[in-house]
Order: sequence, then C-alpha cells, then structure tokens
Amino acid sequence: TNATQYFFRGGHLVVTPGFLIFMTVLCLYLVGDGLRDALDPRLKTH
Repeated sequence: TNATQYFFRGGHLVVTPGFLIFMTVLCLYLVGDGLRDALDPRLKTH
C-alpha cells in the first residue's frame, strides 16, 4: 500500500532506475557485439 503512493506521486522514482537498467544492458550488449565482431575469426572474409 505504501508503494502505490510513491508510484503515483513520484513517477521519477520508478522511471529513473528502469531507464538506467535499460541503458546498462544496452551498453553491455553493444560492447559484447563489438568484441564479437573484432575477435571472431569466422566473420572475417579476407
């Protein structure tokens, strides 16, 4: 019951952590994808 009052009165308390988690996962995905592209010998077509 106490959580609902924070959810409606302080939306930023819910949105900010969710956005930061999303950005962290996105950055880790992009770094991993870049490492795979750089280090996977099967992707090189030379």
